[in-house]
Amino acid sequence: MALMISVSGIRGIFGTDLNPENLARFTAAYGTWLKGGTVVLGRDSRVTGQICEDIVASTLMSVGCDVIKVGIVPTPTVAMGVLRHKAAGGIIISASHNPAQWNALKLLNEKSEFLDADQGKKVIEIAESGKFDYKSYEGIGNLIESDDLLEYHIEEILALPYIDADTIAKEDFSVAVDAVNGAGSEAVPRLLERLGVNKVHKIHCTPNGLFPHNPEPLPEHLTEICGLVKESGADLGVVTDPDADRLALVDNNGDLFGEEYTQASAFDFILSKTPGACATNLSSSRVSDDVAAKYGQICHRSAVGEINVVKAMQEHDAVIGGEGNGGVICPDLHYGRDSLVGIAIMLQMLAEKKMSSADYRATLPDYYMSKSKIQLDDLGKDADEVLKFVKDHYSNLKPNTIDGVKIDFAEGWVHLRKSNTEPIIRIYSEGKTPEAAQGFANKIKDLIN
Repeated sequence: MALMISVSGIRGIFGTDLNPENLARFTAAYGTWLKGGTVVLGRDSRVTGQICEDIVASTLMSVGCDVIKVGIVPTPTVAMGVLRHKAAGGIIISASHNPAQWNALKLLNEKSEFLDADQGKKVIEIAESGKFDYKSYEGIGNLIESDDLLEYHIEEILALPYIDADTIAKEDFSVAVDAVNGAGSEAVPRLLERLGVNKVHKIHCTPNGLFPHNPEPLPEHLTEICGLVKESGADLGVVTDPDADRLALVDNNGDLFGEEYTQASAFDFILSKTPGACATNLSSSRVSDDVAAKYGQICHRSAVGEINVVKAMQEHDAVIGGEGNGGVICPDLHYGRDSLVGIAIMLQMLAEKKMSSADYRATLPDYYMSKSKIQLDDLGKDADEVLKFVKDHYSNLKPNTIDGVKIDFAEGWVHLRKSNTEPIIRIYSEGKTPEAAQGFANKIKDLIN
């Protein structure tokens, strides 16, 4: 597989697609685009993280950027660091949920947000041109090491007006944690301690980058934490991905909430405190619309991608947002997915409601998703042609076309998106039963075929 280049950075398997040469090239392009200034640099725990960090830090300094190196911390902690230091930008060295052989650069702007399409395009153009603003010896940047950024991040969460550690502590919660030996390994237990959770049951909380199972927090990878919750009698289980921006929840019966229900729970809590709009992407569950409607609010939809959700939040002045992959975006803290604030919100809500996590999950409507694809090679048509055909066929339902084609039916929906790397169209569908979800997808497939 070739190096994956997008507006938000580069990603690949280290030693083949991702190597010191293209790490330096892309970092130099980013630093040149910034025209100097301070960059906050953090990473997850991957085995290749240290060597990537050395290359990136040196390259940033070579184009005149000062570097604040913060070590192994969650992605949202780096974002908090950009705000704290009023930095020009930030880089997180992490391939998110990809397996251990992968690594990546994730790029933030001065607002601590991922680069948008225009910003990313400019960085890519500089990287392709090779015109980097290297400095002579008197113009190179400085390196500062900082080890207190995580504590700052946690303090800012505790300072949110709706988070009260004393209220949480009084409930004497027991929480199980699986941090997949990633950046949440120390961050999540430390947050729980500051929230007054004294009984923490940890597995895979050694930040060595040796992932004990597939690090994407999907149901088939989380049987161990579900078992730990049952065995320990924990009130809640929390799971983070390698860079700890995504959060999966396990109820006190050892059953998964479902990734889509992480953001829905956060929406429920925040909207109960602060009236306002919310936002998520087109492929996220309808449960978020149901939660918003409960408070007389609208859940706005964006194209898939964190920065697109952020822009929708800003456009509609949303008080909460997120993505259905377990991402919670709390603008009172920063505009980025943050598992730590998601954990705090969940514990605060359970403490205030005095409900078990299983009883709370039962208050939310159930939806089921199906994910499939259509091979374009088999059709002899291109993706745009197929998408237009589907859009026109369902024109009476007013399809959403900001990102592919999404059709909303009374009892569910279907979202079609073309792949940028393969000759396929991805089909996401949702219904009130697994069979209904698959039925919506089959309906579209039959129409296309």
